[in-house]
Amino acid sequence: MSTLIQISIKPHEQEDKAMLLSLALSKSKISKKDVREWRVRKRSIDARRAPVKLNLQIEIWSGHEERKGIHPFFPKDVSNSKKIAIIGFGPAGIYAALRAIEGGLKPVIFERGKDVRARRRDLAKITKEQTVNPESNYCFGEGGAGTYSDGKLYTRSKKRGNVLKAMEWLVFFGADEDILVDAHPHIGTNKLPKIISSMRRAVIEAGGEVHFNAKLTDIRVDNSQIQSIQINNESWHEFDDVVLATGHSARDIYYLLHAKKIKIEAKPFAIGVRVEHQQELIDKIQYHGDDNNPYLPPAAYSLVEQVDGMGVYSFCMCPGGIIAPCATEPGEVVTNGWSPSKRNNPYSNSGIVVSVEPQDLPDFSKDDPFVSLNFQKSVEKACWNAAGKTQRIPAQRLMDFIEGRVSDNFPKTSYHPGITSVDLNKVLPLMISKRLKKAFIAFGEKMKGYNTNEAVIHAPESRTSSPVLIPRNAETLSHVEIRGLYPCGEGAGYAGGIMSAAIDGINCIDAILKKYY
Repeated sequence: MSTLIQISIKPHEQEDKAMLLSLALSKSKISKKDVREWRVRKRSIDARRAPVKLNLQIEIWSGHEERKGIHPFFPKDVSNSKKIAIIGFGPAGIYAALRAIEGGLKPVIFERGKDVRARRRDLAKITKEQTVNPESNYCFGEGGAGTYSDGKLYTRSKKRGNVLKAMEWLVFFGADEDILVDAHPHIGTNKLPKIISSMRRAVIEAGGEVHFNAKLTDIRVDNSQIQSIQINNESWHEFDDVVLATGHSARDIYYLLHAKKIKIEAKPFAIGVRVEHQQELIDKIQYHGDDNNPYLPPAAYSLVEQVDGMGVYSFCMCPGGIIAPCATEPGEVVTNGWSPSKRNNPYSNSGIVVSVEPQDLPDFSKDDPFVSLNFQKSVEKACWNAAGKTQRIPAQRLMDFIEGRVSDNFPKTSYHPGITSVDLNKVLPLMISKRLKKAFIAFGEKMKGYNTNEAVIHAPESRTSSPVLIPRNAETLSHVEIRGLYPCGEGAGYAGGIMSAAIDGINCIDAILKKYY
């Protein structure tokens, strides 16, 4: 066993390795001559007060203790093994496939979108031509939504599975080892595609299959057991086990399941706006004026407030980031945020969203599984109409929104398709806009300087999580009514980010493996 020691240092001291070890040893009973090896295990910023400090967890191996390396990836040759279908090749689908070939199952992946390289052309068309390909966009395609929307790896899902193993697999396939150290690890949109391509190659080299432009269009069930699936309204494929990892925006899957009388339910989600500040302002606020410290990264923030019985909170905060157009079909607008690995853009953006319970919606019916989804769609449609029925989005300066004024002009923003000046108080549903307004006022008290008219809010931030739950058995992880159907990841309502989705993919395969081994 190793020894873990907590120390606190000034940011510039992190480069002084001798000092770090000396400080750690002074807080332990270990002699320097007994140290075999050591490392920084965890690193986090403590900016609660000035001066800003770094909290480090130092891990020391002494005596006969030996350091273990990262979890290697040991694929098996699954060319002739039992086949399982995986629908979707985002984080849940990718990790399900990797765990399958590690466990001796042959994954056959069907991804409706394109590979990471081909996706780029469709993303460019959204920005330049304002056209949305419903099968290839920021949400659909190899790697899922996370590939081109940031790569933040923070998760609170410590009890759901082996987070460290999932993280170490990312390092194995090319991510920087810093993701194992930082409290809020981040890869960056510029680096993720290469890592995801490496994962795909590993699946294929082990005997698995990956099919792009392959959309699930029908399911056959007999005697409550999955029998086969249809792809692209053409070919049928027989499978005993189907992992459904389609992501939170694959609405057609919910409609398909409902049409097949496969149980789905409305679930809570969140909806709001994405606010953009200058990064230098957020640095100044968060670092108490020490914003030019070269040893500190671009600052992030986390905000939460209870407003009229609902939570309002920051979501997917992107330091040094960009706001992206993330609609998945014509006739809607959607925002999301991402950052490159260096987080070196001049803007800071974050979703500010209101928790929504299905029973609070005006059209709520306990028998309607689409009440949350319909509300989500109505907001995206209203914003599309308000901004001119293109991929431009409705926007308003922050103080103008709080005070109910239409903005006469705007500072430059990172949203490249363009913005249209509106009064978002009149575009967003009242239950959302009034809570956002109260929350922003409260946030301004918590972060002095946050409420400035140089900040711009962009609407809507609507794809925080799935508005539909595909219920499953808590023990077997298969659907509550259909054996062999494994609802998985964000699209099924069991994850809220890259790592929690990845872990859920692993867990679903582990459940399948229990049936056969």
